[in-house]
Amino acid sequence: MDIKISLNTEPHKAEVGPHTLLFQPEIFGGEFLDTYNRLQEVQKEFSDADFETMSGDQLRNLYQEMRNFLCRLMTPESAAEFSRFVIVAVADRSNVLEEFRTREEAESHAKEIKTPTAIEDKSMRLPDRALIQLMEWVVTLYGGTSARPTGSSSGSARSSSKTGTRGKGASRSRASIRASGTSAPS
Repeated sequence: MDIKISLNTEPHKAEVGPHTLLFQPEIFGGEFLDTYNRLQEVQKEFSDADFETMSGDQLRNLYQEMRNFLCRLMTPESAAEFSRFVIVAVADRSNVLEEFRTREEAESHAKEIKTPTAIEDKSMRLPDRALIQLMEWVVTLYGGTSARPTGSSSGSARSSSKTGTRGKGASRSRASIRASGTSAPS
């Protein structure tokens, strides 16, 4: 018996407003699971928390981890457009010293620079609903459910035949109606 398994070779496209984000054609091994597990670990920290009592820093961390999750699955070019933190000189903010994908990386490197610096978030701005839609799409895409056919399959079993006439026997259910159309005795 032969089998033919096709692999995606072209990046997956997500059009978000005026932007086109490209995602890796295939994710190999445990890459998707590792990335997804990391996101779930961060979400667990907040699962019991009330959003009204969460600090701004906690919400910002959750939001950033959602962006990091998506970034890890994008092509390098799209990831650089989607999430970008720059270290600038305080004396001349137009002077970009270095660029990073995460705030954590930028903060770590900024500590090593001798001159006063600031970190600016130059990431793609998206409304929360768009970010959530992207996450749902990516989970479907790499989670394996996107390859399922949506229509009927010629390989599916046929439904059973509906030939013959309906029986006229009384049902044991008191709520049923007799075949003749009169109510069942109560």
